[in-house]
Order: sequence, then structure tokens, then C-alpha cells
Amino acid sequence: MRQLITSGSSFENDIGYSRAVVDGEWVFVSGTTGFDYAAMTIAADVETQVEQCLRNIAAALGEAGCTFEHVVRVRYILPNAADFPKCWPALRRAFGTARPAATMIAAGLADPRMLIEIEVTARHPA
Repeated sequence: MRQLITSGSSFENDIGYSRAVVDGEWVFVSGTTGFDYAAMTIAADVETQVEQCLRNIAAALGEAGCTFEHVVRVRYILPNAADFPKCWPALRRAFGTARPAATMIAAGLADPRMLIEIEVTARHPA
């Protein structure tokens, strides 16, 4: 069984991807930035962006029948590695119970306004 989940972001149609894909027991959430997809706006600071990223991811996970507790893998991508510690409180609130395998990568993102992108993989509860 394969299910495609959309956030309604114009990026999904423009580029050709889904916010998330459910394939059997696995849920793959695409790299998600701090855009408020309803308004297509983005905050100027990483702390606000990470909170919006997590809201966007929570919505996709929820549509797939999962929560942050089902996340087994997370990847953080930031253009400025020095910003990562500012994200830790929000990340600890989201992932502190599940404690998924994690990687942080410092790399450029598609839009210079983007200060963080988060990708997760979850396993649907049996």
C-alpha cells in the first residue's frame, strides 16, 4: 500500500514530490523547511523556523497515523552549523522520547531564507 501525503505547498507541484509517502509500515517525510505553507511565508530566525518545521512534520505524520514517537531516523540540514544548538530545545521536545538515530549536515539550502530543513522516517505502529 502506497499513500501520498501533501501539505498543499506550491513547491510539491512545482518540483514533483510529496510531503510524505507511506509505504507499508514506513513513513518517509521529505525534507521540510520552516515555511508556513498556508501563507507561503517564512520567519527570519532559526528558532521560529524549527518550530514551524516541526508543525509541518507533525501534520504529515498525523495524516499517516504516526507521531514523533514513531520516528526512527531524522536528518537536520542547516546552512550554518553554528545555528544548530539554538534548535536543540525544540528538537528535544519533539524527539526526546523517541530518540531516533540522527544526523546533522551543514549544507546550502534551495532558498537563502531557509535556515533549517528536517527529514524524518517513521515506522507506523503495528
